[in-house]
Amino acid sequence: MWTYNKMLQYPINIKQKDPMLAKWIISQYGGPDGELAASLRYLSQRFGMPDTKTKAVLNDIGTEE
Repeated sequence: MWTYNKMLQYPINIKQKDPMLAKWIISQYGGPDGELAASLRYLSQRFGMPDTKTKAVLNDIGTEE
């Protein structure tokens, strides 16, 4: 069993809001050219590889992204 505590790993203190910067940061993670999209592309491409070494490399790259 586990419990979920909704708290940040490192405390932050936002002094001034910047919506444009926030939009840019979110697009880097979830946008079409973001980290999540790249990771999912690597992980889905591994299924079409005939060699186990290339599957392993794509798996490693996808999990690091």
